[in-house]
Parts: sequence; structure tokens; C-alpha cells
Amino acid sequence: MLHQPGRFHTLVEVEKDAMEPVFFFLKENKINAFLNPDSETLSRYAFGEKDIVIVKPLVTESPMQNVQGVQTITIEKLLVDIFSAQTIFAAQQGSEMQNIFREAFNKYTIHESRMLRYADRKRKKKNIERYLNRISKFRQQI
Repeated sequence: MLHQPGRFHTLVEVEKDAMEPVFFFLKENKINAFLNPDSETLSRYAFGEKDIVIVKPLVTESPMQNVQGVQTITIEKLLVDIFSAQTIFAAQQGSEMQNIFREAFNKYTIHESRMLRYADRKRKKKNIERYLNRISKFRQQI
């Protein structure tokens, strides 16, 4: 990212059945958590907060990886989420999103098929394909 945010959002994605127990666990431990908030809730209650935790449902078949025994997301999932979750990733939209995509494609191996499969699960495949085609300089020349 070119611009560094002064506020941080931690996203915790869990299976739907675990959302409320995780949310209440965080609240009991005095963590400023929000349960799957919409844009109005975020703007009304989270705006101006320095550190918040957002509990969201994990999309089935999300691209995940195991890093040193910790289950975490892949870069493909992160790119699709930045593209599609404009409310949560408001600071990463517009030219900042273009910069993020450019740097990701330049520095890492992006598995487009994995990314598009996940985008399809989120019903954003056509939109992200159009975005990638429009900014085709991000894609590797084959």
C-alpha cells in the first residue's frame, strides 16, 4: 500500500455457527468487536475507533493456507476481499486498490484460477474479471 492507515481493522472470519460465540468471547474480553456489520453500523459506531475486530462469516471454499501451524488466508482471497468488501476496505479503494493489485502481481505469484474461483463463490467473478482486464498491465504476459 502506498498510504498507511492510522486505524486498524482485524477481520476474523469463522463458520456461521461460530460467529456469535466468537463475538461474545471478544466482547467478554473487552475487545471492541462488531458482528458482521453493515456500512451504516461501521460508519456510526466504528468510525474514529483506533482498533476494531470485525467478525464475519467465512465463505465456503475460501483459499486458505497453513503458515507455521496457523490457518490464514491466501493473497488471492485478500485481493478478492479488497475488491468486493468496499465497506470494510474503504481505505483501500480507488487508486490505492490499483496500487495494491499492481504490487501484488509484481511481487507474488498470483493464481488467477484460485482467485476467480473464490470470486465466483462471492458472486463477483465477472466484476473482478472486468477489473483485471481493464488493468491488464497487472497480469503476467503469457
